Order: sequence, then C-alpha cells, then structure tokens
Amino acid sequence: MPLSRDAALNVAKVLSEAMPYIQNYVGKTIVVKYGGNAMIDETLKNAFARDIVMLKLVGINPVVVHGGGPQIGELLEKLKIESHFINGMRVTDSATMDVVEMVLGGQVNKDIVNLINTNGGRAIGLTGKDARLIMAKKMKVTHKTPDMEAPEIIDIGHVGSVERINRELLDLLVASDIIPVIAPIGVDEEGNSYNINADLVAGKVAEALDAEKLLLLTNIAGLLDKQGKVLTGLSLADVDALIADGTITGGMLPKIDCALEAVRNGVKRAHIIDGRVAHATMLELFTNEGVGTLITNEKLKA
Repeated sequence: MPLSRDAALNVAKVLSEAMPYIQNYVGKTIVVKYGGNAMIDETLKNAFARDIVMLKLVGINPVVVHGGGPQIGELLEKLKIESHFINGMRVTDSATMDVVEMVLGGQVNKDIVNLINTNGGRAIGLTGKDARLIMAKKMKVTHKTPDMEAPEIIDIGHVGSVERINRELLDLLVASDIIPVIAPIGVDEEGNSYNINADLVAGKVAEALDAEKLLLLTNIAGLLDKQGKVLTGLSLADVDALIADGTITGGMLPKIDCALEAVRNGVKRAHIIDGRVAHATMLELFTNEGVGTLITNEKLKA
C-alpha cells in the first residue's frame, strides 16, 4: 500500500536530517558490542541486523563484538555444570571453557552472522583463535581484606585479558566489504583458550582499529546520575568525578572502565546505549537525540 503524502514527507525529512551524520562517518570504523536484550528479543535482533547492514551500505565499516552470558548459563544448567562468579566474572574451568567455546564460537556467533547475512549483509564469524585475532593472557584476580597483610590471588581458571589484536586480519576483511562478527574468546602463545569480557574485547578492537566510535549496547537507558536521570555527554574528567563520588558503582564500573580506556587510547567517542530500543545503533549515530551516554576526550559544547 502506498504511503500517504504526509508519511512520505516524514520519511524524506528523516533521511535528509540523517545525511550530514552519514557523510561524517563514511569510511570510518564503528565497533559495536552487541549483548543484552538486543540479543534475545526477536524484534530487536532483526532491528540490530538491519542497522549493521545499513551502516555498511552507506559506506561505514561496522565491526561487531558479541557477548552471550545468558546462553552460556543456560547450557551449563542443562549439562548440570555449576556456575560460580567472583567479582562479576564467571569462574571458567576446563569443562566450562568447552561450553563457552561451543556457545560463543558456535551457536551465538553463527546465529548473528546468519541474521546479518539474511538481511542483506556479508558477515563472517571469528573467534580469537582465527589467525590469532585475540592474543590473551590469564587474568589475575586479587582479594584483600583489612586484616590481610598481602592480597590473596584467586585462580578463576580460563578467564583472560587482551594482550593484542590482529589488526591486519580485520583490515583485510573490512577492505573486502565484509562485516567481522567476533566472539570474545582469546588464545595465548601455548594455544590455551580464554573467556574474555565482551566489553573489554570491543574496547581493545576499537583501539586497535583507531575506531571513530565504540558503541556498547546495554539493558539500561545509559549512565544514570543519583536521581536516576540519564547523563548524556561526559568528558573523561566528568566520568572520573562520578566514579570518585560513588555515582558509578557495581556492574556499571567495568563497562565504564572499558569506555574510558578506549577513549584515552585514541577512540574518538564511546557510547553506552540502550539496546532495548529498536534501531538503537542508527538512532545514536544518525540523530541528534541519541539513546544513551556519550563519553569523549573532546571538548563538549556547553
């Protein structure tokens, strides 16, 4: 059924307003960490895939890094393997690591690749083991109480941090108009596998590619102040102050730390956006309003 004249004019207006944003990002790399509700809800999944395909079609280079914690937990439960967490990180023994690789590198990664390709894109799925994309090392976790003379080192198994990213491989894929979809599994020099936080991997990929933007999809509206209001534009100094006064605490701290480190190491802007909003990626990139919190090293307008 044809659009009414008013509806057609509204579509034209939206496209016209998006044009300067599109022009600004053509040829630039945008790294998107995909997780939360956007990975579960069918409407949001399809909206995300269409957003990624649209970015590529207008000349922007999206790189996707995904999580999959709930899917890992679900399979572990089915296999009757207990899950334990320390400081918010899943303790990953050898049996759990096998499940992590099956879920992240197999099921979740290929589902995302298939969804993007079904919507007209050309995506390829990767883990850190492919061409040693993500070189990792074992993460050390320490615990200290006031009565302890020295901190205790806790072994949480195959949990890693990023040593380096194989930029050459990603540059080759991007230059071939292929959308990389990366599962956050790393490997060390001895070939040992590591489960790595997806936000951390996304930040390191953005740094390695000198990305224009890092987008972190979450299940909240953005970074909130103490009154529950979304904070929209923040400088690095603003974020440091919010951490110091206790506004930013708990589970948001690792995500913020990832965004801060990326911006400090050359990524122009990091955004924590509401993945529960359909087409959140395009709304953040191509409209003035956005749907989350911006963190930047640039001087913000008053």
